[in-house]
Amino acid sequence: MRTFALLFLATLAPALAAPADDLRPQVERELPSLLATYRDLHAHPELSKHEERTSAFLAVELRQAGYTVTEHIGKYADGTAALGIAAILKNGAGPMVLVRTEMDALPVEERTGLPFASQNAGVMHACGHDLHMTSFLGTARLLAKVKDRWSGTLMLIGQPAEEVVAGARAMLADDFYSRLGKPDYAIALHDEPSIEAGKVGVLAGPLLASSTSVDVTIRGLGGHGARPELTKDPVVMAAQFILAIQTIVSRQISPLEPAVVTVGSIHGGSKHNIIPDQVVLQLTTRSYSDDVRRTILAAIEREARGVALAAGVPDDRAPIVKVNEAETAPVTYNDPKLAARLGSAFVAALGEGNVVEPKRLMVSEDFGLFGLEGRRIPAVMFFLGAADPEKLAESLRTGTPLPSLHSSLFYPQAEPALRTGILATTAAVIELMKSAR
Repeated sequence: MRTFALLFLATLAPALAAPADDLRPQVERELPSLLATYRDLHAHPELSKHEERTSAFLAVELRQAGYTVTEHIGKYADGTAALGIAAILKNGAGPMVLVRTEMDALPVEERTGLPFASQNAGVMHACGHDLHMTSFLGTARLLAKVKDRWSGTLMLIGQPAEEVVAGARAMLADDFYSRLGKPDYAIALHDEPSIEAGKVGVLAGPLLASSTSVDVTIRGLGGHGARPELTKDPVVMAAQFILAIQTIVSRQISPLEPAVVTVGSIHGGSKHNIIPDQVVLQLTTRSYSDDVRRTILAAIEREARGVALAAGVPDDRAPIVKVNEAETAPVTYNDPKLAARLGSAFVAALGEGNVVEPKRLMVSEDFGLFGLEGRRIPAVMFFLGAADPEKLAESLRTGTPLPSLHSSLFYPQAEPALRTGILATTAAVIELMKSAR
């Protein structure tokens, strides 16, 4: 998985980043308490927009580590308040670096059988945000103890509602950059089950796809199930529409352009013998290009109207296609210069063999919003290996996939991942804020 670029970075690493060997003992001393924190966070997950316990816990921990903490940052599109937090540690002149973690969990019933499994029925940290938060706290403690190595202002943010791509937008809408300062750099990590625990993955350019949520209402004319000739059946039209949009990616987008169109939800009808008036579908689209995104959205609307036209639906019952702007996210784009710089720091901190080049994914994130429109703030998200090396090797050998993110069976290899995440993020911050003292 490594490339010539990373091998080249390895030759520069000693000059670009301080060795992390003397930081390892400090990380090891913190690990027992951090593992207890991880288990507690895993056992008490909270859904998006409801992270009360989690945000309060992080705020207390960060204050104890010496940070000035602001709570309840964020305004959602519907006007409700968000639970974002920001912790500031000023340490002389220098750049401001933002480090983000997410706080929310997923509506998933956990089936891992772990002794510290979720105590909240139907809610689970199935995406690793518990691991992210624990690494974040370990990094906060370590950087507060080695202030002689860096100079500037460290901004640590706990973001709510990442799983519904609403938290970053909510925090920015609350003008927290104006109030607390606009960073010079923004970094974040995300666990990745296709990479061994103990390793990190860094990639320049696009890393994750943009996402767009689309609501489609197929409207017809309902009636008795025994008299379909007197109706315009939206259930049949919805089925035709679902099949029709399968050709968007296969026949309307260049094979060289990554794209996804998925129907995640379909609802219509109330009884066996009633043809309903409408069927509602929820779609997600993914792409790496604004042009591809526009092509997909136009095609969805065109296909919906075409199905209705073919069925003889009157104009006043035409389909309604609505983009859910509150649930959209841009491409997660890693600034190439910053990615190269952090790659060298990771090599110095973890060793050349523990820094890999990951694959781009079609999943999405709202972290990129913190870079502002036009990518004015250089930003990088890197992957934190989460897989048991033996299980990953067996999976690659047999072709049987391991539980993925968002699976009810997913759990990371917490101890090696935490150790690696703390060392990598600390090395990244020190690289960007090297002390001139």
